[in-house]
Amino acid sequence: MALDSIAAGRYFWEDLPVGFKYQTSSRTITESDIVSFAALTGDMNRAHVDDETARSGLFGKRIAHGLLVESYMAGLNTRTIVNQLLEPSMLALLGTECRFLKPTFVGDTISVEIEVIETRPSSKSDRGIVKFRRSAISQRGEVVVECIVSMMFKRRGSE
Repeated sequence: MALDSIAAGRYFWEDLPVGFKYQTSSRTITESDIVSFAALTGDMNRAHVDDETARSGLFGKRIAHGLLVESYMAGLNTRTIVNQLLEPSMLALLGTECRFLKPTFVGDTISVEIEVIETRPSSKSDRGIVKFRRSAISQRGEVVVECIVSMMFKRRGSE
């Protein structure tokens, strides 16, 4: 990373080489989280909100919504120092693609490992595209959700 970017308290596209990694703090998924997310989104799938149905289902108990976990992954990322240094240079979220690999249960605690897996200039010379792999890891050390997130950033000297 360029020392002038760090000294200025700001990262640009050039400061995100492939292989750059960082980690978030953690968050425990609660019963209230699941109930509130179901109410907010209207997603009342019984695997999330019905103990009796979930008990006889694939996982034997209720699971958190995959999109709830994905949302918490985004929220945990925004609290990192790296994200705070990137925020002034962020231009757009271009897309996400997630895979839900393992169930997340009430009481599970997740943190997120974030790695830059691809960078490329955009069609406009003042911008660049970065693909991140975000992996939600449970307290058991299992990757429960993995997302590829594409974002556009300002390039150094674009202002």
